[in-house]
Amino acid sequence: MSKIEQNKNHKRTALLNTAFELFISKGLNRTSISDIVERAGVAKGTFYLYFKDKYDIHNRLIARKTAAIFRQAADELESRGDINSVEDKIIFMADFVIDFLNRDKTLLTFISKNLSWGIFKNVLISSKEETDIDFREVFLKLFESSEVAYKNPEVLIFMIIEFVSSTTYSSVLYSEPLGIDELKPYIDTSIRQIIRGQEVSSQL
Repeated sequence: MSKIEQNKNHKRTALLNTAFELFISKGLNRTSISDIVERAGVAKGTFYLYFKDKYDIHNRLIARKTAAIFRQAADELESRGDINSVEDKIIFMADFVIDFLNRDKTLLTFISKNLSWGIFKNVLISSKEETDIDFREVFLKLFESSEVAYKNPEVLIFMIIEFVSSTTYSSVLYSEPLGIDELKPYIDTSIRQIIRGQEVSSQL
């Protein structure tokens, strides 16, 4: 990598790290682009070389943070040889993500209410600047490898992500309606029901 490319990456990383710190401490609405560039030590014009606006950098931060969690979950799943069914694999990854966010409540506060399939698909998947893994493809391959056919795997992914995101937020931060350890069995059962409800055979 040339020094020019290294410098670009350094500035972009500085903007992302600074924006994350400000979004956590001040919130999205009270953070301006001027705040970000001033603390990052770069010109405002540099910001627009990489991001359209503060909402764009916010979404890309969600992508980066989420990518790191899902990468770890996928790596951990791959290292296991005793998890075979699609249901068990999805449950394993969901539980991994829930446990991770339970340990990092600051990160949960940042991403959970904003983690949707729209952001997941349009930013996390499509932007090679955020991750070199196509997580949509990872999930779809899980379903494709199953002996059971599913009506619409992408709909399944959407439903599971939205469901886990919303239930985890309230349970971890507010113990509503239950603490996360008590709620997880309900979450796992609901995920199984979502998956089974989309089996092709169940539609006949």
